[in-house]
Amino acid sequence: QVQLVELGGGLVRPGGSLRLSCAASGFTFEIYWMNWVRQAPGKGLEWVSAIDSSGVVTTYVDSVKGRFTISRDNAKNTLYLQMNSLKPEDTAVYYCARGLPNRDDYHYRGQGTQVTVSS
Repeated sequence: QVQLVELGGGLVRPGGSLRLSCAASGFTFEIYWMNWVRQAPGKGLEWVSAIDSSGVVTTYVDSVKGRFTISRDNAKNTLYLQMNSLKPEDTAVYYCARGLPNRDDYHYRGQGTQVTVSS
């Protein structure tokens, strides 16, 4: 079955950096678009970024452009999100998800990893 396991969350000060990873299994990772989505406390799911199957095409929500970088290693079945210049408003549970970009929800997503940006 499809499994997505996120790692790398934590507590970081404003302006700091974190790198999230997502280990995928149970499907042919290299043929799917992959995404990062997030859910802040008391808010709905927000799509953050996507990458195509080859890793060439990437897209981001405006609020993270220039600060976050999505990437993937198809040999390792792993998705990444490098987050720099973090802001308190980036605080959320971050999920990796399989599917086309910018959807309202995703059937296949992991259990999430908490990112907290606070001084």
